[in-house]
Amino acid sequence: MSDDAGAGSGRDPIGESQRWLERAVIGLNLCPFAKAVQAKGQVRWVLSEATTTAALLEQLGGELLHLRDTPAATTDTTLIVHPRVLGDFLDYNDFLDSADALVESLELDGVLQVASFHPDYQFAGSAPDDVENFTNRAPYPTLHLLREDSVSRAVEAFPDPDAIVERNIATLRALGKNGWRALLA
Repeated sequence: MSDDAGAGSGRDPIGESQRWLERAVIGLNLCPFAKAVQAKGQVRWVLSEATTTAALLEQLGGELLHLRDTPAATTDTTLIVHPRVLGDFLDYNDFLDSADALVESLELDGVLQVASFHPDYQFAGSAPDDVENFTNRAPYPTLHLLREDSVSRAVEAFPDPDAIVERNIATLRALGKNGWRALLA
């Protein structure tokens, strides 16, 4: 994925990301908590035009404050899709330390958290092509802002949250890489 994907290319980063959410995350039940907030219209989608990490960090700060100041019934979670910066996964992964530091500096630690999705996502200790990486692969680099209270309630309501990871890996192994590509086509 190039750093300028979506910029003047005729691509629709938000539309493609929404399709990924509907077909993969909700459709494959990769996150059993996503369906409810999507159905209630509580997902905020933000297309970032940032071309530098500094600009993205500034926008992230604004979105964290927006989520803090907005009732959960209106916006429970925010996805910032940023196709023009951090196309390289290692750079993206390094940026997550800055994102966490920003959450802490805004005194939102324990209130909000930032989850991560990237087209080249790779878990530590996995090979780049391991299918389990696809659980965190989105069409574009994406920062997912979550409310800690909402995460806690969702985990408490789920009978065995630790089983989600194992079930997701089994689902993706059964689907395979060709099935994944077909799902998002």
